[in-house]
Amino acid sequence: MKLDHLTYNHVCYSQRKINNWLKMPQQLIITILGSDQFGVLSTLADVVSGVGCNILDSRQAVYGQDFSLTMIIEGSQSAITQAECLLPQTCQKHNLLSMMKRTKKHCKQNLEHLADVIIHGESTPGLIDQITDFFKKRGISVSAFRLKFLDKSENNSTSDKHMRCKMVISIPHELEVEKIEHDIQQLLQTLNVQGSIKQNH
Repeated sequence: MKLDHLTYNHVCYSQRKINNWLKMPQQLIITILGSDQFGVLSTLADVVSGVGCNILDSRQAVYGQDFSLTMIIEGSQSAITQAECLLPQTCQKHNLLSMMKRTKKHCKQNLEHLADVIIHGESTPGLIDQITDFFKKRGISVSAFRLKFLDKSENNSTSDKHMRCKMVISIPHELEVEKIEHDIQQLLQTLNVQGSIKQNH
């Protein structure tokens, strides 16, 4: 069948769009959970690199006899599709649970300025939301989070809602750490809690 000029141009344009999409880097979030096993991280990394993907960021934690791993990988459309097929198979061989989701526009985290944020005081509705929103608006990522409600014997308060919160944050290069410290102290004062920031390097 002979195509007219407009149809031919449309087909060529569509094909170019498809080709460009196939060449664009794709990103995949992977979360893995299971018993802590020697060599598992290396095995998973081999699968990722074997299909031609890069690991942009990852977080690993051990809880008792189990561990959790979350990582984001990047590669071509074909490479990510292969990873989506092979990673669950690898996890199944090691009795690990896995979950994956496509994403986009993730940039490698800046680990230049890591800091611990310690907050303690009366827990009120929306308290943590306001603090995490403060960081989000400034492009500061929270890489670890702990929250504990203290017994009356552990603090001088008579309230049952006294808490202690610890966050590990990553501050981008372009931000002044001293200004962040000043601004967070102002926020904590309005929330009637106390806190401090300590850089990790």
